[in-house]
Formats: sequence, structure tokens, C-alpha cells
Amino acid sequence: FIHTGREAFRMARDVSAYSLVALARGALPLMTGGGSIIAMTYYGAVKVVPHYNVMGVAKAALEASVRYLAYDLGPKKVRVNAISAGPVNTLAARGIAGFTAMLKHYEEHAPLKRNLEPRELGSAGLFLASDMSSATTGQVLYVDSGYEIMGM
Repeated sequence: FIHTGREAFRMARDVSAYSLVALARGALPLMTGGGSIIAMTYYGAVKVVPHYNVMGVAKAALEASVRYLAYDLGPKKVRVNAISAGPVNTLAARGIAGFTAMLKHYEEHAPLKRNLEPRELGSAGLFLASDMSSATTGQVLYVDSGYEIMGM
């Protein structure tokens, strides 16, 4: 992390955090009756995850942006939330160095003792997009088999 250059730091924040602000600004004219904006984040926003580096800082900025957008857009009946996903065993994810070890670690340490399925992330997104979450805004919903609650 210490060797992150200014441009890489700026780009990570721009792509991971400011893009949500820009998306919300662009979507707002289409959401005259209210609606829901959902971002994707990761545990590395609140805890140090080795090798995640500047992305952890960028995701922390994203989560703060979720809260500030929720405050700004609440009067317009637009809810803004984020899903913090645990690792999902996909073809793309398997290309990440050490990913298999990460899956095993989550499975061993999460209270549910398993990894999650892509459909479970989709279900969380459907919940946040639906009226079932009509009183939920500015929140990060962890979909990680309970991993986030663990201290050690």
C-alpha cells in the first residue's frame, strides 16, 4: 500500500467511489417516483485484507458515499445501499492468485461454515431493490455467510 502512486490512488477512488455519485446523478431524473441504488463493496473497506491495498481505501470511500447519497436522496424517496459480498467461486475469481485459499479460509471461519452462491447475492440485491426494504437506506448488507462478524 505504501508504494501506491498518486495516480493509482486517484483512479481507484474514482472508479470505486465517485462512479456511484456520477451514476446516482445520472439516474436521479429517471427516478421521479423513488427507487433504489445498490453498490457492491467488500470487507476490505473496514478491515485490512492483505494484498487488497488501495482498493480497501477506495471501498471505504464507496461506503461513505452510500451513506451521504442516502442522506441526500432520501427526501426524493431514493434509497442507497451496498452489498458486501464474500468470495464467490466463479471462473473469473479463480484467476485471482490465492483465491482457492481464500474460499477455504471463509468456509472454515464463517459461522455458516460455507461459501456463498451467486444466487444468494442476487437475492440480496432483489431484497434491496424491492419494497421489502422500503425503510432501509445508507446500509451495507454483508452477504458472506457471517464472516464479517468474526473477531478472530
